[in-house]
Amino acid sequence: MIVSLLKFSLRQRILVIGLACLLSVVGVIAFQSIPIDAYPDVTNIQVQVLTEAAGLSPVEVERFITYPLELQMTGLPGLAEIRSLSKFALSQITVVFNDDVDIYFARQLVLE
Repeated sequence: MIVSLLKFSLRQRILVIGLACLLSVVGVIAFQSIPIDAYPDVTNIQVQVLTEAAGLSPVEVERFITYPLELQMTGLPGLAEIRSLSKFALSQITVVFNDDVDIYFARQLVLE
């Protein structure tokens, strides 16, 4: 079967070259028309909670804002991890959910 395909290709060189050129042109056109959504989103499901507390030191922000909010978030369904950062007058909590959780559902859970 391969031998007959090779013989046909050698006999019909013009046809084979034409098909290769046509295939190349179709490939270039298809590549240019691929929408950006064709690439998968590889980020995990995250919801960030930013809290501003003017005049509080990082220790006070941790004690009065970050830690109580983290405790409230620990019982959320589909929770993967919680990361937090306390700076002068700012608390940043990142709540990461499992991949099967809808982003809007995760936002609603954190909002409540």
